Amino acid sequence: MASFLDQSLFTELAEKAATSPRGRHHHNFHQMDEPCHRMAVGLQPATYVPPHRHLNADKAETLLVLKGRLGLLIFSETGEVLAKRVMQAGGECQGVDLPPGVFHGLVVLEPDTVMFECKAGPYRPVGEGELASWAPREGDAAVAEYQRWMLAQFV
Repeated sequence: MASFLDQSLFTELAEKAATSPRGRHHHNFHQMDEPCHRMAVGLQPATYVPPHRHLNADKAETLLVLKGRLGLLIFSETGEVLAKRVMQAGGECQGVDLPPGVFHGLVVLEPDTVMFECKAGPYRPVGEGELASWAPREGDAAVAEYQRWMLAQFV
C-alpha cells in the first residue's frame, strides 16, 4: 500500500512533535529490518539535535525539508563551523546529502517543520565517537545556551 507525504501527515507530525518531551516525532515508512530507512520527522523549535556523525561507511544520510525551515551546521572535528545552510521547503536549498563521518547539527527555524530522512538500516543508536565531545548532550544543563548559539548562526 502506498504511503503519502501529504498535509494530513505533516499536521499529525507537527501536533505529535508539539506534545513530545523531545519536540520531535518520527513516522517510519520502513520496517526496522529493511536495508533503507525512510522517515518523515516533525520538529518544533524546542527540539535539540546535537552535533553528531555516523561513522559506519554505509551511513550516508539525506535530509529534505518538506515543510518549514531548518538550519544545518557542519562542524570540524574540534567544533569549528565549516558550513551552514538554511534548508527550506521550496527555498534555495531544500536539503543535504551528508557522507558518513561528517559532524552535523540541526536547529529548527520555524514551528511545525517537517523533514524527510533517508539512510541505511538497520537502526543503531549513536555510538562511541559519534556524539561531538565539544557539545552538550541531550538533557544537559548547557543545552539551552548551546541551542541559542546554534540559532544565532542563522539570525
